[in-house]
Amino acid sequence: MSDFSLSRIRQTIRFRAKRQTKVLSNTFGGYIMKKLLAQALVLLIAMTITISTFAQSPGNVTRQRRTATDGTLPAADMDAKTSDDKMSDTKTDKDKRKPAPEVTADGKTNRTDEASEEEAIVPYYNNFFTNYRLGPEDVISVNVFQQEKYSKQGIKIPPSGRVYLALIPDGLFVNGKTPDQVAELIKKRYDEFIIDPQVSVSLDQAGSYRYSVVGDVAQPGIKLMSRRLSVSEAVAEAGGVLQTGNRSRIVVLRKQQDGTLKPIPVNLSAVYKGQTPDSVYLVPGDQVIVPGNKLKKLQTIMGFTQVLTFANLFRGGLF
Repeated sequence: MSDFSLSRIRQTIRFRAKRQTKVLSNTFGGYIMKKLLAQALVLLIAMTITISTFAQSPGNVTRQRRTATDGTLPAADMDAKTSDDKMSDTKTDKDKRKPAPEVTADGKTNRTDEASEEEAIVPYYNNFFTNYRLGPEDVISVNVFQQEKYSKQGIKIPPSGRVYLALIPDGLFVNGKTPDQVAELIKKRYDEFIIDPQVSVSLDQAGSYRYSVVGDVAQPGIKLMSRRLSVSEAVAEAGGVLQTGNRSRIVVLRKQQDGTLKPIPVNLSAVYKGQTPDSVYLVPGDQVIVPGNKLKKLQTIMGFTQVLTFANLFRGGLF
């Protein structure tokens, strides 16, 4: 082969090699550019979404609404804040004007009922010793001012209702009369012997007015009422509540004018804890009932079980 032919072949090979390299270069560069453009587009979309989300967030909206200089709120925000403050102050004033929660005797009884009950009883007790009608078993004392020898203490009224004094040998009938009425009668009789006698009659013990305490107390029974007496005092005078008694469910039965009995619940546990006042007072004829608690029921069940056990042994032929 001639030199010309070899030279021609070499030129052809170089030309084709350059051309192929150029084609490959153009193809690879295009691929890289497309890939970079795609990545740039994805990054741009992501940044757009992030910026949009950040701009719509509540915290950013609040920050955008503040001024960049001193951090104060715009006028609209100041008006809104002032309105909120006024509403808060109004709510506080309403809370202050709300009445205090009602206190209950047992967690269920309305305090208003207790107040009305107290209002109904207090006038009665204010006039208890003044308007009290004397009767058998009552104990009175007669006091004559600066005349001790004509005074007499601890006079127990007999069933006949007639009492005897130093200057009244035939006696004085006092049944059904108030202490003031008896004092006036004595004054009229003493006026024959003493100049302007000053006589007073006091009730020491109301034997004809009674109440009862029954149930789980140490000393149940009928008691004499000689003074104003609350339920807690009545229970204490009955020896207190036993371990088997329920202090939270005490009931006072009170007879009404129509003859019916009205139950009045009393929670002595709350009274002892200072959670409610000892505001339920007895009137003559009241019955205080102290029920049993779970321990009482357990003792009853155990006693019943012992009876059944004894009956089973008896039937088994041991006796």
